Amino acid sequence: MAVPLRHFLIGLAFLLAGAVVGVGDAAGAVPGRARLVHVHLLLAGWVCLTIMGAMTQFVPVWSNATLHSRRLANVQLVLVTAGMLGFVVALVSLRTVWLIPFGSVMLAGFWTFVYNIARTLSTVDGLDVTERHFAVALGFFLVLTALGLLLAVGFSVPVSARLPLARSGLVGAHATVAVFGAVLTTVYGALYQLGTMFTQTELHGIDHRLKAIEEIGHPIGVVVLAAGRLVGSAVVASVGGLLVLLAALAFGSILARKLYEMRVEPTPMHTRYGVVAAALLLWALLSVPAWLSEPLAAAHRFGASGTVHLLALGVIGFVVFGTLYHIVPFVVWVHRYSDRLGFEEVPMIDDLYDDRLAAIDGTFLFSGTVLLVVSGRFGLGAAVAAVAGSLVILGILTFTGNMLLVLRRHSPHTLDRIVLGALSPRRSGGQSEGIDEDSGRDAEHSPEHVRQNG
Repeated sequence: MAVPLRHFLIGLAFLLAGAVVGVGDAAGAVPGRARLVHVHLLLAGWVCLTIMGAMTQFVPVWSNATLHSRRLANVQLVLVTAGMLGFVVALVSLRTVWLIPFGSVMLAGFWTFVYNIARTLSTVDGLDVTERHFAVALGFFLVLTALGLLLAVGFSVPVSARLPLARSGLVGAHATVAVFGAVLTTVYGALYQLGTMFTQTELHGIDHRLKAIEEIGHPIGVVVLAAGRLVGSAVVASVGGLLVLLAALAFGSILARKLYEMRVEPTPMHTRYGVVAAALLLWALLSVPAWLSEPLAAAHRFGASGTVHLLALGVIGFVVFGTLYHIVPFVVWVHRYSDRLGFEEVPMIDDLYDDRLAAIDGTFLFSGTVLLVVSGRFGLGAAVAAVAGSLVILGILTFTGNMLLVLRRHSPHTLDRIVLGALSPRRSGGQSEGIDEDSGRDAEHSPEHVRQNG
């Protein structure tokens, strides 16, 4: 349980750094390749680390399996974090030769993650829809990191000259596999489980036909779109892009239906998932003309021109924010209160965070996202983008503060103990030693116990 928390906290640090770089880039205050720094801090740093931590928790719990190796889960975090920090420094300082070793370190971290989760899934009989999505996403992680390292090498070595592929094609394929392959596939897979579990609904009727469209169309569409961009074929890329958009419309409709049929009181997670459903449907509809006409254009790499923030923040960002509003309190609740259940009064999971702060960060994040999307679509200028980015930063800070308050008030461990584990200078004692991943797996933290009491 300490392992996913560690990933989430370090991921939040990358999120804050990425948001600050984004605002600084709009103001022209960040040296070097600021745009690449911004994108990699948010996607490879925040989103991918969060995915790695979430899969480390979700796969054993949902699949009723034992994580192959907690030690490898910590190794992957160290490698990706160290590689990302060096990668960012190299981009800012324009010392592009450093991108090769630090990119290699990141690749080693991501491949360690893929190996660890793949070995865990290999013990499961009959993968369900969530597990199938995760397995496909692991394959996309392998491809995107290999393409990423090839691009990093290309900054110092003329790789494109030795290959029958243009660098723009490699960039397009890398971005496609990263955002639509690894990230969006994971998002869909997780929400099939979370969207029904936390609305207390089930797939029924047209949901099953929509699910079939998404589950078949999305991975095929990503592969075809990436291949079309790689070889520079607009026709192939358009076919793949339309499949991706059709799958997005199908999944967005499923999520919207589950939220409409919800049988529980809304929480910050539900409201953020509502933003996700609306943003995903809107993004897909707006992107159809762009991917029909110019799927290879750099301006259309992530959909229609000016919709990148609709996808990155409105869909991916709000999925992460909403999910963390349950995951972080849940992990802490299991550590602190699960073994007391039935013996004394314990708080509910949703009681651990501050509702007022959740409302404030939601307002900031939603307002900033809307302003960024409007600014991007209608070209309102750098000043408006900077204001929107500042609102997003305020939302991120408020959200991070709320999560840190959960840890401060309810976790049996200090923040340095959670992040550093056995390396922390302050060792905690008593029952809280269960957080130390080197101290063995306690029965109260087993998948069976979590499934029964979570």
